[in-house]
Amino acid sequence: MTQAKKKNSPPGARWDIWLEYGMCHWLDTPAKLNIRVRCKKGADSSLVEILHEHNHIVHIERNGEVLYDIPHSLEDVSESGTDRSCLSLEKIVSYGATADLSGLYEVLDKQIAYNSAIAQEGLSRPWGESVGRTLLEVYGNSVNVRARAAAAAGSDARMNGCEMPVVINSGSGNQGITVSVPVIEYARSLQSTHEQLCRALVVSNLVAIMQKYKVGRLSAFCGVVSAGAAAACGIAFLQGADADVLGMIITNTQGNVGGIVCDGAKSSCAAKISSSIEAGLMGYEMAKRGCVFRPGEGLVKEQYEKTIDSFCRMAKDGMEATDRKILEIMIEGC
Repeated sequence: MTQAKKKNSPPGARWDIWLEYGMCHWLDTPAKLNIRVRCKKGADSSLVEILHEHNHIVHIERNGEVLYDIPHSLEDVSESGTDRSCLSLEKIVSYGATADLSGLYEVLDKQIAYNSAIAQEGLSRPWGESVGRTLLEVYGNSVNVRARAAAAAGSDARMNGCEMPVVINSGSGNQGITVSVPVIEYARSLQSTHEQLCRALVVSNLVAIMQKYKVGRLSAFCGVVSAGAAAACGIAFLQGADADVLGMIITNTQGNVGGIVCDGAKSSCAAKISSSIEAGLMGYEMAKRGCVFRPGEGLVKEQYEKTIDSFCRMAKDGMEATDRKILEIMIEGC
């Protein structure tokens, strides 16, 4: 096993974390995610290691005895799962409009029920820094504000210890909340049918996945930016928008808040969710008026697909050093 590195590790190493008895140290490892935690109470001690994915436990020890160990490599593993390269806005809009939903209602109904419930919990009680509650208190009760506030409130609760379940998107609970709760709020305001809501959620979920899959599981790029754009696309679809409008929404959103960084799961995620949804909804209002950021302005390209690719390359490749620096700064405070 790789030895723990101390805080004065040289720049350029792949930073991961070694937690031992309340102390944080660096690990020099090629894995994007590698965490080892050693705990001790009295004469007893334990060691657990996760690798590559947050729920991928590869090693467990108790009092020095290995209880669990599976073959593993510290080298980066390739992304697995369904091939998502076939996704396009045209196909997503067509699928959302015509798909047989009989096999999807179970998961969509869970997403509606679970994510709405945790949003309501966050609005009902002062979880975390109460971003969602603050939005409603300060900015009123319009559907635009409710969409942002309810989603932020779900994150308020989730990021601060609430154990209520959430249906995720792209491996993230916050992204799952972001792609669904605003669409649900707008569907209620528009008095949409259950089927119309479910079709809009299909669009929102798939648009988020389409934007995010090239980034990979872990990046310094905040995934709720893509999710906020996707939620606005679901809301636009609910109101009859076509694929061209959805492409403009994505371009306007990414061109606005595409630089938000991920610095871990914590209270401020709720505020980032609100900002991303607001940017998505503004991007929709711009699109309805024929306004879209032009190619050559920053990372914006001629087609929405190329714009998405620009931000994915920035997030996956360009922000690798940013990811290391964020971890370095965070560890300094431990």
